[in-house]
Amino acid sequence: MSLSPLTHRRLSQFRANARGFYSLWIFLVLFVGAVFAPLIANDKPLLVSFNGKLMAPVLHVYPETVFGGDFETEADYRDPFVKSLIEDKGWAIWPPIRFHYDTINYNLPTPAPSAPTGENLLGTDDQGRDVAARVIYGFRVSVLFGLSLTILSSIIGITAGAFQGYYGGWLDLVLQRLIEIWSSMPSLYILIIFSAMFVPGFWTLLFILLLFSWVGLVDVVRAEFFRTRNFDYVRAANALGVPSLTIMRRHVLPNAMVATMTLMPFILTGSITALTSLDFLGLGLPPGSASLGELLAQGKNNLQAPWLGFTAFITLALMLTLLTFIGEAVRDAFDPRKTRL
Repeated sequence: MSLSPLTHRRLSQFRANARGFYSLWIFLVLFVGAVFAPLIANDKPLLVSFNGKLMAPVLHVYPETVFGGDFETEADYRDPFVKSLIEDKGWAIWPPIRFHYDTINYNLPTPAPSAPTGENLLGTDDQGRDVAARVIYGFRVSVLFGLSLTILSSIIGITAGAFQGYYGGWLDLVLQRLIEIWSSMPSLYILIIFSAMFVPGFWTLLFILLLFSWVGLVDVVRAEFFRTRNFDYVRAANALGVPSLTIMRRHVLPNAMVATMTLMPFILTGSITALTSLDFLGLGLPPGSASLGELLAQGKNNLQAPWLGFTAFITLALMLTLLTFIGEAVRDAFDPRKTRL
């Protein structure tokens, strides 16, 4: 499928912004690595050969009795006894980091939180869990949460702004007053109330933050639809009897998407920051979850372990900086005033 000249211009303009272009590739590499976090950080081998039979503990559950042990429960591959059983009759391939985000290292050289060592490259937190593993899984949770919230917020915000801007009149007046009332609600207090009523989790937080995050897109889309609905080609389509929803989707929405696309990377960074802030305050994900905000809170509570705060800060700073650079490049690519010669 061939691309339109406008799309070619936008892609070339995006590539011309070297900072944003390379930030996109760096972010994609980090995100793909985080998506496959179980293959990078896990307390189970990736592949085990036992008695000539290949097994994948990272994908399937194998009881200890399979390897000659005594228990019917899942084998603890970090147990020296299980390790010796496997090594006697086969071999195991481990991931680079031999810890899951909730694995506790009971063989620390010093009391937890323990400083970085060859086994725990970024040290451990105050419960003896590997910081590197928690950063990888926390990065994945943060990005997936931000992407989910951004996509859902954009769908709701674009839909509301489109109907307001295209139809106008009483529909626009009523919806605008309702949005003004809704946006003035104290979202933090509502979040605290919901956290007291329900067990906080990924989907609970996503739903609560979604209640307020879509409002920011409405005004931008509404203004674009107000402007575009009076263009000659839109009036001509109306005169020919083209359904309103078809006009909105085919002729008006592409103009509104220019402003929307420039805002989406910044909505993504705001979503990640919101989740991190809630986890830092103890209102976010359940205790024990892989969370960058929880790691920040541990750094605050354990000033004698500076690797906790530094690791969380550097991870968040890198992630948000990359997303900001990408957002700036997208903004420049969609800006009609910046044409690459």
